[in-house]
Amino acid sequence: MIDLLKELILDFQELAPPTGVPRRVDISSVPGKATVCIGVRRCGKSTFMFQLMQKLLEEGIARQNILYLNFFDDRLYGLQRDSLALITEAYFSLYPEKKGTEKVYCFFDEIQVVPGWESFADRLLRTETCEVYITGSSAQMLSREIATQMRGRALSWEMFPFSFREFLDWKRIDSNGPFPARKRLSIQKAFEEYRETGGFPEVAGLDRQLRIKTHQEYFNAMLFRDLVERHDIAHPKAVADLAHWLADHTGSLYSINRLTGYLKSLGHKAPKPAVSDYLEWFEDAYVFFTTRIFDASLARANTNPKKIYCVDHALVTSVSSGILVNSGHLLENMVFTALRRVTPDVFYYKTRAGREVDFIAGRQGSSRMLVQVCESMADPQTRKRETVALAEAMGEQNLRQGIIVTRQEEGQIAVDSGMIDVVPAWRFLLRSEFGMSEVGIQ
Repeated sequence: MIDLLKELILDFQELAPPTGVPRRVDISSVPGKATVCIGVRRCGKSTFMFQLMQKLLEEGIARQNILYLNFFDDRLYGLQRDSLALITEAYFSLYPEKKGTEKVYCFFDEIQVVPGWESFADRLLRTETCEVYITGSSAQMLSREIATQMRGRALSWEMFPFSFREFLDWKRIDSNGPFPARKRLSIQKAFEEYRETGGFPEVAGLDRQLRIKTHQEYFNAMLFRDLVERHDIAHPKAVADLAHWLADHTGSLYSINRLTGYLKSLGHKAPKPAVSDYLEWFEDAYVFFTTRIFDASLARANTNPKKIYCVDHALVTSVSSGILVNSGHLLENMVFTALRRVTPDVFYYKTRAGREVDFIAGRQGSSRMLVQVCESMADPQTRKRETVALAEAMGEQNLRQGIIVTRQEEGQIAVDSGMIDVVPAWRFLLRSEFGMSEVGIQ
């Protein structure tokens, strides 16, 4: 195994790995802590690691001081907890003069496939002069595994598929304001393309059929590698049927009882606790996200119906039946992912009068925002319904501003509780990436 590890280390050092489009993810390493980058499968985590390595090289770090291993490499399949120590043994047998004298930059891709990786990373940080960077496809690396096994020796960062701004970077379109007519038209055209293709880097530029096929392969890998295999699920067909139901109902309310009843109608014997586990595991793998109703009481929030969203709106169109998902739901999903990039605190809101607002996002204080999503405000009844609900929520939450995201319309609506900004989706997506306070909610 040592000879194989040495071969893999040397092979990578001779390569010039693709760095792709620079990602707008601000990661900072902290001495003595592993930097953990987590996110859905195929969102670009490995390429981002290569970008970090390239930055080190540009700063004058020797290529021999970079140790990289991809644990999805089938040649490492036999590597177990007790043999992880062979990695440093192999590296320092190649470069004995570096041990204890030079900093080594260790990049471990998808290391969570090896049981016991946490104690290995912890020991590495304690006993060697190094920086450790780790990628993974499980949100468990964000909380339970990291917190319990590494005893505070890790900081985790999330990565998602391309944001709209990153998609514009890929198309080499300047996304910084101001937006004169020609530039605005170029961005609006790119938005329509982003709306069709989504944010997974590999599908950018593919024709429709190839994009759908690629998305479907991603989806199957997420289901069977990140859920069925990882959690040893006895009834994989139930998980697949549930996943397709969730895709069909993106942006809609659900309850555990309803999902359990649906699976039962298909002949699956999945009890409610199992269905709850499936939903939690979908979120662990960054495939689907659940939003609860905004309520100070966690018990009430958990007993109310929840809403479901997907990590990528175009993935939904590629794997859903297309019968129930409409363009309004997809626009709502785009807004959700934009908010989720900025904060995990995303809820839906119901006023005391029972009117619903799609999102309330952010922590308590001036950065919290209320966002309604509506494809078009042209119909007077639609305009009234969306405005009244948002104005009520603004009053109840003591917020002077609210946002209605539309497909194309923009403007302002004065209400008793303050001012509502009507914002086209492309502009909202660009503004939201700067953070909650930059979107216009103070």
